[in-house]
Amino acid sequence: MGLKALVLCSDERIVRVLRRTLGDLEISVELCLDSDAALRKLTRHRYEAIVVDCSGERSEEVLHSARSAACNKHAVAVAIVEPIVGLKAVFEIGAHFVLYKPVTVEKAKSSFRAARALMKSERRRNARVAVEIPVIMRNLSGGTNIKVTTVDLSEGGIAIHLPDGRRRPSGRWQLVFTLPGHNAPLEIPAVLAWEGSGAQAGVRFQQVPPETTRLLREWLNRNSPDIEQDDPPIRCQLTDLSLGGCYLELPSPFPPLSRVMLWMRAGETEVRVHGVVRVMHPDRGMGVEFTQSTPQHRKSVEDLLRLLMENRDLHPELLVAPEGLDASADQPRTRKSDTDDPLLQLFYGENLSVEVFQDALRRQRALTIPAQKSATTAAHV
Repeated sequence: MGLKALVLCSDERIVRVLRRTLGDLEISVELCLDSDAALRKLTRHRYEAIVVDCSGERSEEVLHSARSAACNKHAVAVAIVEPIVGLKAVFEIGAHFVLYKPVTVEKAKSSFRAARALMKSERRRNARVAVEIPVIMRNLSGGTNIKVTTVDLSEGGIAIHLPDGRRRPSGRWQLVFTLPGHNAPLEIPAVLAWEGSGAQAGVRFQQVPPETTRLLREWLNRNSPDIEQDDPPIRCQLTDLSLGGCYLELPSPFPPLSRVMLWMRAGETEVRVHGVVRVMHPDRGMGVEFTQSTPQHRKSVEDLLRLLMENRDLHPELLVAPEGLDASADQPRTRKSDTDDPLLQLFYGENLSVEVFQDALRRQRALTIPAQKSATTAAHV
């Protein structure tokens, strides 16, 4: 099943560019010339992308409707706007990507390559495979453990069937289960995501280790043939790194709150880590906050930092792939006042223009790097 995009636009020139670009990326286009038609379609059909020319009447209503429609709340939203419109205003109306006018094939291809990767990852993450697996739910607050059975499994969580008379689980849990065909059990932190009718409930995974993500993804790909293969990870330039996050330069960055997987390698040292995009600058780069806090993760990042500080001519390899959009990611894991990590302080500081932000990065490097003896705070790469 191919990717589909709903396009709301009455400008024939822009439509021609979008049809050509999306066609080359194997994304089918369903065109609407007015907002009423788009609003009707959003309630009846599922799309992986919603593309809206914001110069039209009620265009913002269409973007908001996409977020609230059950079948399209995971769609990637692209706003087409005039150059005078700021990024903050675009993100506030519900867009994930922005295309500034005049829309050219080159600009559209750059943005939609990143959008397509995110569309595929979001659809894969929400694809469910019906399977019955016994699960032990360990209460992290010291309560009674529960034995349940899955109804289905996805990369982001499970639906479970509760024992008769059992209250729905609340709070934080550690799930323990073994994938069919595997020997070693998986252990994944989780919380209640939704309550169904009868004895069913949904449980959402939290802070899944990279190796566990890989095992889940491989199992789901084998057992759900309709899931499309992800686009290859994107090669980018690592410019700044700290224990809490990094800044990456790439022409098509992912939008704020995107969850990403990073592969960083320098010499014999390799780090694989999950993160959330906190700062995005179109055509320039993005700031990513790491979302793992285990001792193993901290040690691996410390080792990489130390290596880069001691070998200034060593250029690390870095790949990034989107993991999807997650509404829970908009709750900051770190506040500026709660961290001494200079890079995270910059991510959580004022809403700065690209030029001011890059200047702040340069000044930060000048202040922190000469003082570093053990490479435990930050590095410019």
